[in-house]
Amino acid sequence: MKKFIPILAALLLLYSCKKDKIAETGQKKATAVETPPQKDSLNSKSSELQEISTKSGEDPSDLVPRGYEIQYDAEGDLNQDRLADIALVIRKKEDTLARRKMMILLKNPDKTYRLDKISDTVLSDEYNEAGYKMHDPEDITIQNGELSINLYDVGPYGNQFSRFKYLNGDIVLTYIETYNMGAGSHSALFYQPMKGKLTLESVNTMDEEMPTESRKFQLKREKYLFEKTSPDDVVRKAYNAVHE
Repeated sequence: MKKFIPILAALLLLYSCKKDKIAETGQKKATAVETPPQKDSLNSKSSELQEISTKSGEDPSDLVPRGYEIQYDAEGDLNQDRLADIALVIRKKEDTLARRKMMILLKNPDKTYRLDKISDTVLSDEYNEAGYKMHDPEDITIQNGELSINLYDVGPYGNQFSRFKYLNGDIVLTYIETYNMGAGSHSALFYQPMKGKLTLESVNTMDEEMPTESRKFQLKREKYLFEKTSPDDVVRKAYNAVHE
């Protein structure tokens, strides 16, 4: 069978195991995540984050602005200085439909933390307009100097895995991949923006043999910064580039 078929099978197994793992490990997750949202604003614009102090804090929660709660966290050496940094996903306590933020806190030699980067675009919306979660499970990790954002969905939104690294003081998107399963076909995208390398794969599930097609493209090299990047937009831009 073509290589794409076992990838999809492994992905479904990974999805199931990952969901169980998150439930077991008790990753910091606000109980309101599972509560149907009550607000009617999907992308509320506010200035609460201006209250974040750039001063150091002994605990990561010291740098979370008032009115926000920590939904997910991850620990690891992101800037390769041998100190364990923290990535936080935060959201407004009173409006679970508001766009979430991700904070990068670097650890100081005195074991305190300082805010280094923050983004309100790097995460997809948590709920759609009907109030249903778009990806479940979700998780973030820091391993080997790489920040990973992993979003899973066997439904219409598909799976999306983004990777960021520190490069010369910036946190840059280095890799993104997506998987989508639809009626009649399954598709995958593998993209390295800084190298401009894009691979698109599709499998025809209507054919008994389920043939796989793989196409490679060389796109313009792009540098996407953590603070301003929407992986959803990056994927759309890549698809548009090959259809121009």
